Amino acid sequence: MACVVSWCIDFVLKYFCFAGNYGTTTLNMRPVYPTKTFPNHYSIVTGLYPESHGIVDNKMYDVNIDAFFSLKTEQKFNPEWYQGEPVWVTAMHQNLKTGTFFWPGSDVNVSGLFPNYYKLYDKYVTFEKRVKTLFNWLSLPEGERPDFYTLYLDEPDTSGHRYGPNSKQVVAALEDVDRIMGMLMDGLKEKNLTDCVNLIIVSDHGMEEATCERAAYVSSYVDKVDDFTVIQGPAARIRPSALPQNYFSFDYEGLVKNLSCRTPDQPMRPYLKENLPKRMHFANNVRIERGHLYMREGWQAALQKEIKYCKGGFHGSDNLFTNMQAIFIGYGPAFKHHTVVPPFENIEVYNLMCDLLGIRPAPNNGTHGSLNHLLKNPVYRPVHPAQLSHDTPCEANDPTPTDDLQCTCSLFCVCFFLFLIIRVLLDLNAKGPETDSLITSNMVPMFPKFKDVWTHFHDVLLPKYSQQLNGVNVMSGPIFDENYDGNLESNSKTIPLTAPVPTHFFVILTSCGNSTFNPANCEGPLQAQSFILPHRPDHTESCSDGADLTWVEDWLKFHAARVRDIELLTGLSFYHDRISVEETLQLKTLLKTA
Repeated sequence: MACVVSWCIDFVLKYFCFAGNYGTTTLNMRPVYPTKTFPNHYSIVTGLYPESHGIVDNKMYDVNIDAFFSLKTEQKFNPEWYQGEPVWVTAMHQNLKTGTFFWPGSDVNVSGLFPNYYKLYDKYVTFEKRVKTLFNWLSLPEGERPDFYTLYLDEPDTSGHRYGPNSKQVVAALEDVDRIMGMLMDGLKEKNLTDCVNLIIVSDHGMEEATCERAAYVSSYVDKVDDFTVIQGPAARIRPSALPQNYFSFDYEGLVKNLSCRTPDQPMRPYLKENLPKRMHFANNVRIERGHLYMREGWQAALQKEIKYCKGGFHGSDNLFTNMQAIFIGYGPAFKHHTVVPPFENIEVYNLMCDLLGIRPAPNNGTHGSLNHLLKNPVYRPVHPAQLSHDTPCEANDPTPTDDLQCTCSLFCVCFFLFLIIRVLLDLNAKGPETDSLITSNMVPMFPKFKDVWTHFHDVLLPKYSQQLNGVNVMSGPIFDENYDGNLESNSKTIPLTAPVPTHFFVILTSCGNSTFNPANCEGPLQAQSFILPHRPDHTESCSDGADLTWVEDWLKFHAARVRDIELLTGLSFYHDRISVEETLQLKTLLKTA
């Protein structure tokens, strides 16, 4: 596998184009958030989100060991920072040999193992020498020769930071990288290895043009800034100054409140990490500070006027932004030819590499089999999870239940029945207005402010989407994720005789990919757009406090999610009867944003 630290290539590069045209590629590969170098490289080789593998940034602090990580200190080699299992360790556990010519984490004793062949990172080693060393390893006798290789090139990232992504220096760097790719591919051809070597070319993230005119300074919003610092950039974090003693006790909530809605059209939105969009998977790790500054596209944040990248280029922003997207090219005997697939997340690449190597992957955040459509002959055949409950008849001819189920319903009935479908027009609740019956406040508690949004979605947005898509199937329900780990919570945590308050509500809209058909009669692939909406008592996130709810649609899209994210949070599994398992996994792991 070769990694080019890069972004989308908008002009002709001979060898990239050859590999892309004759192999399998995608419009873009979505990096993980934050779109930084170390987090993304380690996600690619572990299949884990940063919150799961621990490398949450290029610079971070761990309160448990009271230590700071950076790429310029010896802590970079401390195995305690690296969680999860990189693919070279997985391969070695299953009796394969590995060689890495640079890759974040490959020069660290992860899980008690180094790759069989590896190099300490040295940016001054020429690209030519890196490729020649790989061919030396390829020439070793059988039994000594690696089965898996990585090659890392730090261009055009270096030139992009220095000169900006649209500079002539970046064009020159890309041309040089293309030349090195040619050296690699021509060398494989000369050794008659093109029919037995699978090559994956990836980048870790994109690049944005930097300017000080698009910088927000926290000191401009609050006066007292001596008790905290800001890890600056486009995914800025708030860290207490007194460490480790104030790491947990610091008033993150108060500071986030003071930074919220201070100016019209504010480019910096403060969040508690548990309130960030679920699609980011950036909360469940102690190394992620609780205070987070989400930045608008093209913007960065800092404590004071000290921004690192006032010129040149930067990255780290929302992984949905166009300029943050990465590349993926698969070329070789296992990959389909002349194939372009829809976008996918880089956490899926680990399982793909394991399949190419014929080894069992370690547990990871990817969905095994979701990239089977890239391969000529997939080796892993996924199946639907076993059904845990079965259909039972439901009779509701009389609005008064004949069986009280030993419940007293003077106020409400606590029912741990997670799934519910909105707009079932059965008058089974004689008390309260109709909207309450339809919108589930009698099943799960709902904040009044959120109910306004929920009603607006069903009364205004849903009819519009249904008209645009020729009908939609709607599935919705509550989510309980108090520990913000992104997984289903146990009922054992609930308080008896009380209704637990959802942290989120989910919505899945399913329509036919061919809009001449409605979902029920769809011919061809389905498409799904899903959302995980935070259940909050106010509209502070959107800085809105009036009757005008036109902002809801943008807020809805901001909290877009994969169907797979909803499954993990609810324990449900969708689309069992409609299409093949492999097609279903593609549908579930696609993050549709428009």
